[in-house]
Formats: sequence, C-alpha cells, structure tokens
Amino acid sequence: MNSGLRIAVADDEVEMRDFFEKALPRYGHQVVAVAENGVQLVEHCRQLKPDLVITDIKMPELDGIEAANQICQERSVPVILVSAYHDPALIARAEADHVLAYLVKPIGLKDLPPAISIAMRRFAELQALQKECKDLRQSLTDRKVIEQAKGLLMKLAGVDEKEAFKRLQDLASEKNQKLIDAAQSILAVEKALAPRG
Repeated sequence: MNSGLRIAVADDEVEMRDFFEKALPRYGHQVVAVAENGVQLVEHCRQLKPDLVITDIKMPELDGIEAANQICQERSVPVILVSAYHDPALIARAEADHVLAYLVKPIGLKDLPPAISIAMRRFAELQALQKECKDLRQSLTDRKVIEQAKGLLMKLAGVDEKEAFKRLQDLASEKNQKLIDAAQSILAVEKALAPRG
C-alpha cells in the first residue's frame, strides 16, 4: 500500500539528509525533494506535490512544524516530524491534523517503515472522515432545498406531501436531473415569479 511514495525530506544536518536519500529508496520510495530548512521545504512541496513529508522540527529560517502548517494550508499531505528532543511543548505544537507520526533521533533504518505505514494509514482515515463530513453537510443542505421545493408544490398545486414529492421525482426523471437540481429549478421559478419591491 505504501510502496512507491514520492517523499520530500528536510533536515538542517547533512548526515540526516543523506540518510533519508539512501534509506527511503531501499523501501521502494522516491525522494523527490531534499531541503535544509523550512523555507526550502515549503517551496519544494509547492512545486513537486509529494505524497509524504518527513521533516526535522528545529531548522533555520522556518521550523518543521510551521513549514508543515504552511504546506498543508495549500494542499493536505501527511507529515512525519523528526526531532532530537523530547520536548512536550514541541509535541503539543505538533499535534495538528497533518502531523501523523513522530520520530526521535537517532533514527534507524527499521524505524522508517512503521512510521510511514502509520502516517499513510492515518492520513487515509482522516481523508475519508473529511469526505464523509463534507458529504453529510451537502446532504443536509440538499435536504433543506428539497423540503422547500416540496412545500412550494404543496402550496401551489394544493397537493399533499407524498404527491408533491412524487411530482418532484417525476420532474427530475423527465429532465434526467438529480432530485436536488429539480428542486432548485422549482425554487428558481418561484423566485423569478415573485413580486418585486
């Protein structure tokens, strides 16, 4: 599931950058960007749109947490933070939606696969939840519009709720539309016919 990821890495220590560049391809991943500070990381991610970001926290110019925040404001991407410090304040700052794993230096080869696997799985779960929330919100909005259109049909045609809903369904079917589109067209006609002023 996690093979062949395009990964951006950032660390101000050259040894760590070299480690990532050598270690990640061993697991089938491609290192598409290597940055030595947060500003470079943000720029690389903007251009290359990686599948995963692995970044040190303490870096010059822009730290890894702030860089991750900027990256994820533009495009949601899973982030693994790396630090030599067990600093509770840093960990608290790192508890954003997109930070999905945390590695403490020194990092060994065997530390990478489980961290990547956890980060990618959590990211997929988060994306699914966000989509579900968005779909539910849309469904509620659509339901309100359909209820308004049904109410208007009941009033104008003098029919009960069941008949109004059937007419709405028939209209959608005739015009090969979704129910929400038919409801919106009925409300648009009412708006157009409403007296002005």
